Amino acid sequence: MLPDNVLFEEGVGARIRSDLMEKCCLHTILRLPTGIFYAQGVKTNVLFFSRGVGDSATTDAVWVYDLRTNTPVFSKRRSLTREHLRGFEQVFGSDPHGRSPRLNNSADGRFRQFSREQIEERGDNLDLIWLTAQDAAPQAAPAEPDEISAQITAKLEEALAEIEALTAILDGQERVT
Repeated sequence: MLPDNVLFEEGVGARIRSDLMEKCCLHTILRLPTGIFYAQGVKTNVLFFSRGVGDSATTDAVWVYDLRTNTPVFSKRRSLTREHLRGFEQVFGSDPHGRSPRLNNSADGRFRQFSREQIEERGDNLDLIWLTAQDAAPQAAPAEPDEISAQITAKLEEALAEIEALTAILDGQERVT
C-alpha cells in the first residue's frame, strides 16, 4: 500500500516507478477511499505486481480500479467492508497474478486499462484519474480532533521519511565522489 504522492512525485519517485514497471509486471492499482489505512484525508493505493522474468519491459499495461471517486466517506464510525470490495474482486478475476480476462469499462466506469505507452507519456505518473466527483457525492463530516492530529502526524512522518531517503542518497553520492 502506498500513499498517493508516491504515484506522482518527481525525481527518485519517478525512477522507482519506472524501475518497478521495467523489472516487474505492475498489472493493477486499486485506488482506495480516503482515510482507510492512514489518517483521515490521506489517500492510499494498493499496487498488485509480480516479478518479471529478466529485467526488461515486463509491464505492458496497468489496470486501475477507482474505489475512491463518488464513494461514501469512510471513518472510524463507518468502516470499509468486504462488500465494498465486491466490484473490484469481480473485475480483478481469480488469477492472483492479474492474468484473468478483463474488460475495459467505459470512460465513466470504475475499471480502466492504461497502456505502458500512455503511462510513459505522463512521465511514469501513476496517479491515473478519469472519473469526476459528482455534486451528489456525500460530503466529508468535519474531522474529529484525534483525526486531525493523526493526519498531521502522518504528514510529518511522510516528510521525515522523504528527508531520510534524500539524506541516504546524498550520503551515497559523497562516498562515491
